Amino acid sequence: MFLYSSYMLTAALLVTCHALHPGNNEISGILRLPGRVGQEVQSHLLGLVRPPGRDRRPWLPGLPDFLNTELHKILVHLKNRLCRLERVLVFRGKISKAGEKIFASNGKQVDFAAALGSCEEAGGTLATPRNEAENKAILDIVKQYKRYAYLGIKEGETSGRFKYINGMPLNYTKWHRYEPNGRGSEKCVEMYLDGSWNDKRCHMDRLTVCEF
Repeated sequence: MFLYSSYMLTAALLVTCHALHPGNNEISGILRLPGRVGQEVQSHLLGLVRPPGRDRRPWLPGLPDFLNTELHKILVHLKNRLCRLERVLVFRGKISKAGEKIFASNGKQVDFAAALGSCEEAGGTLATPRNEAENKAILDIVKQYKRYAYLGIKEGETSGRFKYINGMPLNYTKWHRYEPNGRGSEKCVEMYLDGSWNDKRCHMDRLTVCEF
């Protein structure tokens, strides 16, 4: 039981700071975890939210009420500490935020495949701006390092047609003037120091910027 409860606690800490409403001590969002085990953990974590009806006590099956209450308090305390740490990192320029997304860089310049791999290993993916605010947040990091950065965008099978790396079509673009112009030879996308985009060969070394 102790091992099972510890696993649940660890998984619960993956809930984002944004799931915690200001002035409210209830957790309102649960991170979706992959696989059958993830579904089971998620179903249990949903019990941390006060359910509707007369019985509004937080619960986890198999645990006494007093342990459920203590677990809930611990989670809220830890989430508050994580949120404060997040704000400190933003203040010190270590990360950049836009909406629910957090962007960060390890400062390394590598090719596209290596950049994507390091982001995925860290639990994220390559920075992929889907609106002006997200593009600006990535640009803040690009300006800090004064280096062009790869974006999570690649050319599809049709020359000149670019997509997100998950295969979905672009719903936002910020191409530099006369770009893209690689005509099938430049399949990756980089961000310039002014925030505009350029298609580029994927073997070039560019700044790694990840999103989480």
